[in-house]
Amino acid sequence: MTTGHILLVEDDAALAELIAWHLERDGYSVERTGDGDEAMLLASERTPDLVLLDWMIENVSGIEVCRRLRRARETQRVPIIMLTARGEEEDRIRGLQTGADDYVTKPFSPRELVARVSAVLRRTRPALTGERLEYRGIEMDLASHRVRRDGDTVPLGPTEFRLLRHFLEHPGRVFSRERLLDSVWGRESEIEPRTVDVHIRRLRKAINLNDRPDLIRTVRSAGYALDAEGVA
Repeated sequence: MTTGHILLVEDDAALAELIAWHLERDGYSVERTGDGDEAMLLASERTPDLVLLDWMIENVSGIEVCRRLRRARETQRVPIIMLTARGEEEDRIRGLQTGADDYVTKPFSPRELVARVSAVLRRTRPALTGERLEYRGIEMDLASHRVRRDGDTVPLGPTEFRLLRHFLEHPGRVFSRERLLDSVWGRESEIEPRTVDVHIRRLRKAINLNDRPDLIRTVRSAGYALDAEGVA
């Protein structure tokens, strides 16, 4: 079982191989590129749980990739750790102001880097580090496969369970129907995108039992999100 999906953007092939090996040994899945343009494409195709981003890469600089990731709706909340040989305070401040969550200066210990990745994910994605997911009164126990809202049991079918789990792992993030199909049903699925709407309705009906506030937000022309914004 993986503990998160990492996008590694590093053009030093030997270093990228070393970092990927240590991350994968700790249970992370790793997608690699040394090209800034390809990094943006990979991030749009599959939203990573965290980005490890080298400052000096091909075509588009790391700092510009960081800026673009923060502007894109799908990746604006994805944590970013910058990797760089630049150790000056001004450069570190510039990276953090652009949107990086942490900053690791080369040379570094791969074990320390993995520890930093884990620390950032514990802060930003606690769902990846335990067997219980929670959001605004909704509790999902992954070990027992049970869901409760405000203490009441919520009966869910297998698909609705997977759908809710995906939302609980990414609260506040908007997902298109196509992205939900990839993440919940799998990329090889032949299910029509509109089928997602049917399962969203079923999920809403289940978790909004007894007229509870609707936490699934429909975003016009964009998709759906588990988001308490605007809910009393």
